[in-house]
Amino acid sequence: MNDHYSYRYEPETLKVENLTKIYISSMGKVVPLKSVSFTVNKGEFVSIVGPSGSGKSTLMNMLGALDRPTSGKVYINGIDIFTLNDSQLSTLRNNTIGFIFQSYNLINRTTVLKNVEFPGITGGMSDKDRRRRAERLLGFLGIRDKAKFKPTNLSGGQQQRVAIARALMNNPKIILADEPTGNLDTRTGEDVFALLSMLSNRFSRTIIMVTHNPDLAARTDRAIHIRDGAIEKEVVNIEN
Repeated sequence: MNDHYSYRYEPETLKVENLTKIYISSMGKVVPLKSVSFTVNKGEFVSIVGPSGSGKSTLMNMLGALDRPTSGKVYINGIDIFTLNDSQLSTLRNNTIGFIFQSYNLINRTTVLKNVEFPGITGGMSDKDRRRRAERLLGFLGIRDKAKFKPTNLSGGQQQRVAIARALMNNPKIILADEPTGNLDTRTGEDVFALLSMLSNRFSRTIIMVTHNPDLAARTDRAIHIRDGAIEKEVVNIEN
């Protein structure tokens, strides 16, 4: 981590304009996203809230450039990401966006350290720099002593910390967290949420978190509520 970052808002780290996704299936036309628009500022911690099937996962896939919309735009730092080709999108994902998943998505056949190093490999980081940064991140998250373990030997909370370390490996400005506390007990979930809050407040990382937990959503800077593929309301949590 870079301790020189300070907490401050800057406009338009991420901007979504009229984002729509339409699937044609044997059952007919399915529209999981309908003209969704919002902006997320630098250092802001935003939660995406909604029932199952509301379009949250589809939205996160678009924000992470894992899928292309039927229409609409996603701007990251002023760049319309869907004007980029697949190679450019891959570079964007690797260098600008960190992903944290509910199921951790770790590689169980290798060590914790190698899991954290992996984005650095695809990003072209040298062996020495990659190992040093991975060890530093594990230390920052309190699990440096687990570096040589395999993920299956760790608790759920420890595995999620590994996933967070991996997400931070290439120093991304945006972190997309899809139900990061969903598989954790209450206390461990609180610890993971506190880590995400610190990344936003102390290091100005932009955090977008999908959650079913209304208590956690109420403690983010802003909660965007989605229902039936459209934004139902946005709630600014002033006390935060």
